[in-house]
Amino acid sequence: MIINRFYVYILTNKSNTVVYTGVTNDLIRRVIEHKIGLNEGFTKKYNVKKLVYFELFQDINQAIAREKQIKGYSREKKNNLINSINPEWAELFENNEIKIPLKNKIMKSDDV
Repeated sequence: MIINRFYVYILTNKSNTVVYTGVTNDLIRRVIEHKIGLNEGFTKKYNVKKLVYFELFQDINQAIAREKQIKGYSREKKNNLINSINPEWAELFENNEIKIPLKNKIMKSDDV
């Protein structure tokens, strides 16, 4: 049985002053694309490369709806969302691995 995985994610810049929300079916690939500046646009222009938040979905429609919901949030609400799982705004992507924030601890996972 194939399990679909879709991710809504939030990236920020080095000083945490700009946030970007996106959706993808391959979080590792997409974060790498942002980090190397593969695509022209907002994230490249504002140097938004640090993964600070993500959610996992099995249904693309739910993921897209959630992305739109978060994009509609005020900056304060986005900050609160990030702080709820990653209060230090730690980088959740290092050495081609995604780290999972869990009760103020960050765990590595190969199964994200």
